[in-house]
Amino acid sequence: MGVFKFSSCDGCQIAFFEFREMLQVFERFDVVYFLEAQSENIYEEFDLSFVEGSVSNEEDKERILDIRKRSKILVAMGACAISGGVQSAGNFEGILKTEPLDVFVEVDYELPGCPVSSDLLVDFLMSILHGKRPRTAEYPVCLECKRKGNICVTVLKGEVCLGPVIRAGCGAICPSFGRGCYGCYGPVQKPNLESFLTHFPQAHDVLKLSANAYNKVYKEKLWR
Repeated sequence: MGVFKFSSCDGCQIAFFEFREMLQVFERFDVVYFLEAQSENIYEEFDLSFVEGSVSNEEDKERILDIRKRSKILVAMGACAISGGVQSAGNFEGILKTEPLDVFVEVDYELPGCPVSSDLLVDFLMSILHGKRPRTAEYPVCLECKRKGNICVTVLKGEVCLGPVIRAGCGAICPSFGRGCYGCYGPVQKPNLESFLTHFPQAHDVLKLSANAYNKVYKEKLWR
């Protein structure tokens, strides 16, 4: 297994260190490349590669192409790898060109989040170990919020909340603390953005400032 970093804050890699079962899980993998975690690394072939971060220059592009060639399974970790991250905000102003991984290579799995949650990572690794196809939530944060018994912040306070169009998986952290969701996990597969933004036009700016602003779903529907 290999873990690689591109343009990012390292937060998703830190998720590997957050769960207490990490050592037991890692003992079942042969981690040969992980600069954040070990001093001795081998860069050869990989059955499973986790990649954090976005592609921001020609050197990054060549590196992700090479990692793809060496990897049987490639996993995009977090908002930067999946959508370009906060640094992709510069794309709208022509300041900086940074792209998610799937612009350059085929991605086998996506682990959403900013950062990825350790629970999601453990579930993914255990699925790989047991030969199951890993799954991530495809329902919106609103459903997660209702299950927790939270009072809707939009109804209660009139706050902008992206919960209806954002993929669950975070445990509805922000609404649980009384503020609106700002989209860390990226869009659900088929968000009704047109209807959502018609009713909540102020959400447009929240989407554009989110870590997933450059996600291909938003690009197709909002930034044409």
